[in-house]
Amino acid sequence: MAFWNKKKSDSDSSDAASLMASQGGMEQASAKGSSGGLLGKFKSGLAKTSRALNTDIRDLWKSQGELVDEDFLKKLFAILVKSDMGGDMARQIRDRIGVDFRARKVELDEVLEIIAQEIQESLQQGGTAIRFAAAGPTVILVVGVNCSGKTTSIAKLAYRYTKQGKRVLLGAGDTFRAAAVEQLTIWSQRIGCDIVTAKQGTDPASVAFQATKRACDENYDICILDTAGRLQTQSNLMQELDKIRRVIAKHIPEAPHEVLLVLDATAGQNAISQARGFSDAAGCSGIVLAKIDGSAKGGVIVPIRQQFDLPVKLVGLGEQLEDMAEFDAELFAKALFDDYRR
Repeated sequence: MAFWNKKKSDSDSSDAASLMASQGGMEQASAKGSSGGLLGKFKSGLAKTSRALNTDIRDLWKSQGELVDEDFLKKLFAILVKSDMGGDMARQIRDRIGVDFRARKVELDEVLEIIAQEIQESLQQGGTAIRFAAAGPTVILVVGVNCSGKTTSIAKLAYRYTKQGKRVLLGAGDTFRAAAVEQLTIWSQRIGCDIVTAKQGTDPASVAFQATKRACDENYDICILDTAGRLQTQSNLMQELDKIRRVIAKHIPEAPHEVLLVLDATAGQNAISQARGFSDAAGCSGIVLAKIDGSAKGGVIVPIRQQFDLPVKLVGLGEQLEDMAEFDAELFAKALFDDYRR
């Protein structure tokens, strides 16, 4: 059976304005194959990445079948690297096509199927579901650099879980930037969840301490903690993340249950540097890929998954509050290539 038939900113107030216009509840995909369901959202969000990648690959074909020789494989490798999926994955795909088709003619669909299979298999490794506490509040720590989409991703998370009937408490730990606290407060009011705030300049660990204490005392289901947007190269701020983890554990020893790194899909290779820094400092457990709808570099999640063993758990697929979905490797691969088969 062919692969295609297998089962299966924070800094910009304009981001807040766009999300505030969101109306209605969470959209539920009735079927993965539905054009109006989750596959449709993945296709819409990955349209720029898909178009750029497939256009370049299609240009390799001058006739119905193309001879697989060193020149063909070299050009294909360059195209794959350009898509930001990383040298390791590009070599893996190139070598498989070289073994399967060397000195033979290959059709476009055959190459697209192999690329999709390799991407899907890589991204399916490890669990992608959010881990919840067995008892008591689930604590989700959210980290990332400024302008990555961190604040809006927290809003989408809070909206998602509130719509599921869970009691959500936010902790506005980005105390170095007054606008971040203000934005998160507005989001909490719009969504209908509670929030713990502090004055600008307050120790972020203090906010985390107060928020987790309240979450325990008042029986919240989920506590989502924001942290100061920071560059992964600032070691003193990285140490602060470790301090936040320690104070959280005073109330809930097994917390945080998730440490989600928000990455801007448009960051390309810089996202790999961010993943390296935050993975070491914060003990990240997964990725929220934001702004994928505005990027032609969505392939960057592949090398991040391979190098740091960090699964993508959630993706931002648009500007509305409901435009966040659980990551699905099969749909990701299909969305990249499905519309470009001959």
